Amino acid sequence: MSTSRRGRRITLLSALTVPVVALLLGASTEAMAAPAASPLSTREINAVNADIQANNHAMGSQIRRVEGDQSTPETIKAAQQPQPAYALPNQVAATVAGMDVASYQGNVNWASWWSQGKRFVWTKATESTNYTNPYFAQQYNGSYNQGFIRGAYHFATPNTSSGAAQATYFVAHGGGWSKDGKTLPGALDMEYNPYGATCYGLSKASMTAWIKDFHDTYHAKTGRWPVIYTSTSWWNQCVSGDFSSTAPLWVARYASSPGTLPYNWGVYTVWQYTSSPLDQDTFNGAYDRLQALANG
Repeated sequence: MSTSRRGRRITLLSALTVPVVALLLGASTEAMAAPAASPLSTREINAVNADIQANNHAMGSQIRRVEGDQSTPETIKAAQQPQPAYALPNQVAATVAGMDVASYQGNVNWASWWSQGKRFVWTKATESTNYTNPYFAQQYNGSYNQGFIRGAYHFATPNTSSGAAQATYFVAHGGGWSKDGKTLPGALDMEYNPYGATCYGLSKASMTAWIKDFHDTYHAKTGRWPVIYTSTSWWNQCVSGDFSSTAPLWVARYASSPGTLPYNWGVYTVWQYTSSPLDQDTFNGAYDRLQALANG
C-alpha cells in the first residue's frame, strides 16, 4: 500500500459526525428515541463512497497504519504455537493456520497456500453499501474448491449507513452462511476510521448500538452471529458494549502473543498475528473445532 494512497484515505474527510443508530444494548424503553438525522451531506457521503471504490480497505489496514506491525520471524513462529492461557475449558490447546485476503491480492494461488499448511480463509466481500470485491468469486470459490474452510468479511463504515443496512448488503453480496461444513460465519471488520476521527465521530454508546444493529440483523438473516474482528486498542477506545456471549472474537495484534483481549472476551477464536507478506491468522483450537465453527 503506497504512502500516497494512505494519505488520500486519511485526508479525504476530517472528523465526521454520525447519527445515533439503533437501540443501545440493554437500553430502556425511554431511550428508544428515533435516531437523529445524519449531519453528513450527500456530497460527503459520495466522497467517502468514491474513495471506497478507488481505495478499498483491507482487513487490518487501518490497525497497521495506527498501531504498526511489530511482527518478526520470531513472533510469527511463536504465534503459530498453541496459546494455553487462551484455551477454552476442556479443549486441547492447538492451532490451525489460516489467512485473509482482499482485492489487492487479485487471483490467489490457492494450491500454493494449501501446500504451505493454510486451512481456512476469510475474503473481503463488501464495504459500506456500495463496494464489492471484484475478485471475490475467485477468492471465495477458489479457496473452497481447494479444500479450505472459508468465509467472507465486511469492512464497516459506521459513518455512511446503519448497521442493519450494511449487514443486509453484506449478506446479499457474498456474506451469507450455509451449513455445508465449509462455510464460516461472516466477519464484521471494526477498526480505525480511514478518513479521520478514530471512532467515526460516534460515542461509545452509539458505536455499540451500530454494532448491535449489524450483529442482530446478520443473525436474523443467517441464523449465525457474526465473528467480530478488531484490535483491543480500537475497541476499548470506541465501544462500551459486551458481545462476548454471542460473537466469536477475531483479535488483531502483530506481536508474539494476543495480549489483553477486548472488553469481556476471555478467549479469542482467531488471531491475526502478522500482515507480512499478507494477513496471516491462527485459529484457537484443533481442526475439528474449526469445523464446528463452520457447522454452527
